[in-house]
Amino acid sequence: MKRKINMDSVYVSCPEFENKRFNLRFISTNDCDDLLKVYSDKKAVPLFNSDNCGGDDFYYNTRERMKQALDYWKFEYERKGFVRWSIIDKKDNTVIGTIELFHRESKDYFNNCGLLRLDLRSDYETKANIIDILELIINKIYQLFECNIIATKALPIASERIKALEELGFSSTENKLIGHDGREYSSYYLKKR
Repeated sequence: MKRKINMDSVYVSCPEFENKRFNLRFISTNDCDDLLKVYSDKKAVPLFNSDNCGGDDFYYNTRERMKQALDYWKFEYERKGFVRWSIIDKKDNTVIGTIELFHRESKDYFNNCGLLRLDLRSDYETKANIIDILELIINKIYQLFECNIIATKALPIASERIKALEELGFSSTENKLIGHDGREYSSYYLKKR
């Protein structure tokens, strides 16, 4: 019962998190233009985690397609599928990426897991920025999503991201995430409670 109460709360009222540099808040339709710069960034898109996303590669190069994604993310929140936060750089009040999180129940190693997706504009893909952003939420994920493990994908080409994750206490795993269709996905990093 405890899990249901806590997990429902993140879907009743989406919490905000803030430090000196960044603010995390629930996505808004007003974020469309800033997010279009993120999701049309050809250097950034290859680092996004599109595992198990039905073939979506998250490359959006029109305002209409970006708005469709925002509408879908809101729909998923309403049906308690996942939460998507916008990441705001407070210096110029610009949205520079998103964080998606959800509780994953599965028959593979990634059971009872908070799965985190971090999508950042390429000029923010630095170790220091990633640490500043993830430190806002990392320690709250276990309670918010009632999980024992946080998992996130970092491809070998994402050297800054990997350095940041390792500094935050994540370690790489050989375990494969098994998709809905049985496909295996690799390059995951884990942080245990």
